[in-house]
Amino acid sequence: MSNEAFTGIPAPLVQALEGRGFTELTAVQRAVVDADAKGRDLRISSQTGSGKTVAFGLALAAKFLKESEEAAPLDQPSPAGKNSGRKGPPTPPSGPAGWAKPAHAKRGGKRVLPTALVVVPTRELAMQVREELAWLYAHLRGFSVTVVTGGTSIPLERRALAAGPNLVVGTPGRLLDHMRSGALSCHEVDHVILDEADQMLDMGFREELEGILDQLPKNRSSHLVSATFQKNVQALANRYQRNALTLEGTKLGVANADIQHIAYSIRRHETYAALVNVLLLAGDSRCLLFVNRRVDATDLAEKLAKDGFGAAPFSGELPQAQRTRTLSAFRNGTLPILVSTDVAARGIDVPDISTVVHVDPPRNPDSYVHRSGRTGRAGQAGRSILLIVGPETRRVQRMLQSARIEVSFQPVPRPEKVQKALLKQARRIMHERLAEDQPTETQMMYAKQLLEERDPVAIVATLLEMAKPKPPCEPKTVEGLDPFADNRPGRGGARDARGKASRGGPRPVREGRPGSHSSGPPTSFTPFTVTWGGQTGATTGRLLSHICRRGGVESHQVGAIKINAKSSTVDIATDIADKFASRAKTPDKREPGITIRRATGRVAEGANRSEGAPPRKSGYKRPGKPSGRPPHRRASR
Repeated sequence: MSNEAFTGIPAPLVQALEGRGFTELTAVQRAVVDADAKGRDLRISSQTGSGKTVAFGLALAAKFLKESEEAAPLDQPSPAGKNSGRKGPPTPPSGPAGWAKPAHAKRGGKRVLPTALVVVPTRELAMQVREELAWLYAHLRGFSVTVVTGGTSIPLERRALAAGPNLVVGTPGRLLDHMRSGALSCHEVDHVILDEADQMLDMGFREELEGILDQLPKNRSSHLVSATFQKNVQALANRYQRNALTLEGTKLGVANADIQHIAYSIRRHETYAALVNVLLLAGDSRCLLFVNRRVDATDLAEKLAKDGFGAAPFSGELPQAQRTRTLSAFRNGTLPILVSTDVAARGIDVPDISTVVHVDPPRNPDSYVHRSGRTGRAGQAGRSILLIVGPETRRVQRMLQSARIEVSFQPVPRPEKVQKALLKQARRIMHERLAEDQPTETQMMYAKQLLEERDPVAIVATLLEMAKPKPPCEPKTVEGLDPFADNRPGRGGARDARGKASRGGPRPVREGRPGSHSSGPPTSFTPFTVTWGGQTGATTGRLLSHICRRGGVESHQVGAIKINAKSSTVDIATDIADKFASRAKTPDKREPGITIRRATGRVAEGANRSEGAPPRKSGYKRPGKPSGRPPHRRASR
């Protein structure tokens, strides 16, 4: 063995590691190799990007090495599968539940069955695990791995299973389907790995996981792999694991030191402008943007593409072929920006992601850890940027505290900062080219001619102007908020730099700040009717979001919200009612069928009689009183 860093690893795997460019193992990989884990179930934990897939591959190395040494040429299929050599899936006799039971490969007169399963939450992670294990075990004779996932051809998967793979990687639902149909026989399985078990439980796969584990041999080993271990995962582990050994690459809850965590506090209507400026500062580097809803992934990607950015959506609702193409383009650099739901937060290993942007803050600490872990991988530096709408600041701060993340609140990038950064970037590139490039003789002769005919200073100034970077779009105007100020109306105390309430009366209001009112909350409201009611999915949160986005208002300028069956009534501060009415005439791209107009009749009379704080009604939401996260942002994958 040529490399002492790989002591304790079988020679065929050392050959694969060195061929892959490894010079040493990561902490979690070394923990697995050094552990006395024979006959014990493993709980492998480490921060994202630390090589956990290779780690559990090393844990199974001795098992597959033994199978490789025992491997012999495959025999011909049994008579039941004599037609399996032709193109297309075999057509053996019918099996249970109306399925056709496939012919299976045989070795030494014995049917070849898989001896290990890896269960993962998503199709992309399944493909990635297969690729990692395929190169790691590339020098093991006769080893093969097969992937089965939802959204792919069942007959093709059954044919692959019939070929007798050593290891099967799959998503819970599809694995269980194949097990129940008889296409996947697990009688010989002696190891099962649950990769990202917490995400699978969050996605509602508990029944499928229990169904898989209950059908496996009782004497098998069960291993769990994750960056975080929540209580529900620990409960599952305690039920199915025996004599468990915990192996940690990094302590649970310890943040990745290679990631810089930055937060910008903004108003809701500034979200897109702030994002554009962040992406302009990132330049051509690879950026991953996270949103909470599938529809927002599509809408945001389309909006960015319209402004000249190379962006595409990535979510669970997209066809598998499109997801595969999009991820491939993002991985090879053809597509610099990916807008994704949390489906890309776990296990997806794309190299050189410089920046992760949480356009929608995650709902819990674990989600933040996994999202931000897509950058700062393999020892490279990365940035995790949070765009926090003012009312969400405290919730996000509590979440980051729980995750033990130290975040730096910074002023949101304004146009002048972006322009200055782009100019510095252009000058740096120019100096690099002057140091490296060797002009041709023709170029040198033309340069001398220009210098003789023109003012040298004017020539350089013109060339500098021509060399200025041409961003996809101009920087956007954005002001941002003081993250330590209490920006909710009716809350008089300002906050100092430590977030503590200060004495001395109401907080000052900056001159010229849009939507600011020195007299506090609005004292009168004008009612508007919205053609969106409870029967068609209207909720207080979704209405508030629609109103603010479409009318260009802030939440504290919205009064009572009353939802009826087919329509709703929303009160808008009277001093901005005319401007709101003008803006609301333009149809919304997301819900073009919804119209907004001033209310008439009894509704208007009732609103005009009410002064001061709006009355509590059914469906009422006190303006500016956040409930932690916007109700309209629902989880989807």
